[in-house]
Amino acid sequence: MIDLKTLREDPEAVRASQRRRGEDERLVDELRAADERRRAAVARADSLRAEQKQLGRQVGKARGEERDRLLAQGKELAADVRAAEAEQAEAETDLTERHTLVPNLVHPAVPAGGEDDYVVLKEVGTPQTFDFEPADHLDLGVRLGALDIERGAKVSGARFYFLTGVGAQLQLALLNLAAAQATASGFTLMIPPVLVRPEIMAGTGFLGAHAGEVYRLAEDDLYLVGTSEVPLAGYHADEILDLSAGPLRYAGWSSCFRREAGSYGKDTRGIIRVHQFDKVEMFVYCRPQDAEAEHARLLAWEEEMLAKIEVPYRVIDVAGGDLGTSASRKFDCEAWVPSQGRYRELTSTSNCTTFQARRLSVRYRDEDNRPRTAATLNGTLATTRWLVALLENHQQADGSVKVPAALRPFLGRDVLTP
Repeated sequence: MIDLKTLREDPEAVRASQRRRGEDERLVDELRAADERRRAAVARADSLRAEQKQLGRQVGKARGEERDRLLAQGKELAADVRAAEAEQAEAETDLTERHTLVPNLVHPAVPAGGEDDYVVLKEVGTPQTFDFEPADHLDLGVRLGALDIERGAKVSGARFYFLTGVGAQLQLALLNLAAAQATASGFTLMIPPVLVRPEIMAGTGFLGAHAGEVYRLAEDDLYLVGTSEVPLAGYHADEILDLSAGPLRYAGWSSCFRREAGSYGKDTRGIIRVHQFDKVEMFVYCRPQDAEAEHARLLAWEEEMLAKIEVPYRVIDVAGGDLGTSASRKFDCEAWVPSQGRYRELTSTSNCTTFQARRLSVRYRDEDNRPRTAATLNGTLATTRWLVALLENHQQADGSVKVPAALRPFLGRDVLTP
């Protein structure tokens, strides 16, 4: 949730953020009204309780008719207190509901617009010119005995697949490379639960506009995660962290699940857009004033991984209308996909400022030992989709695929052959 102090002191900043996202500005005024109503209700209830307490002291000293009069007054006052407390509870519920509808404040540098209004920050590497017609990752994967889409669909339906033989080995090698980089960079490696409670899923912001993407197990009231960002964000829920030595950094290795609602007809070939995949995700808790610098570090670690798999890529600053609910700013890294002749997203990193931590009550102590809301960030180091760029960019005329040097120690081979 956004900081209500910002809403009170600078409501125009919140309205500007809503405009940049293409969201309804009226939510801001509705939230302000709900906040004012709650504060007024709290003040009235507090005042009546104080009056009731004072009256109780007077009753203890009174005698005779004076005592009877005060007792009668006390009954009326008790009814007023109950009504005020009911009004306070109703106002707090209304405020919470409206508060959760407002997404995080967009960073001022984020471009306005939608999915196609990103800004390219840099391009790294030059797309290779093949002296043969490059195959796509599905054809390559089938020839290599690495990928079986047909049986995936037979067993589980559309957008499912089997990674077979060298395909399974290649994914494990990639994720192990990512895990090794993360631990070498000071991250604590985690294998988290992939089923979480509703309050954890809601706390990360995934049950708002993107709720349709999430799988829910109604009978157990649990959700399958679409990223280990979710359980890692919940890991320190309702805690006060010690950030005196710097950020807490975790790297979660998990299977991830997404319904891909609304993507009918998009990327139906291969494994670019699927319901289940594996991923190594970085997650950071830090002080809010350190979040921008930490965001730059996460992007640098992502680029380090992309350099290791030796594919051309670009970095984009995602536009406000394409940000998730929790993100204040997001950078995507998109790799060149030869068969499509364009860049496709492989990884992203988001600065969620204090938005998630406020919902999940994750705090730290400042230099004056006062509890403050922490900031959270996330970024992907590797995922199943990376196999698309790996196979296509390193293919050779005979259908074989060269293995990038950094992956060879983890895979035990230099070339994948049909």
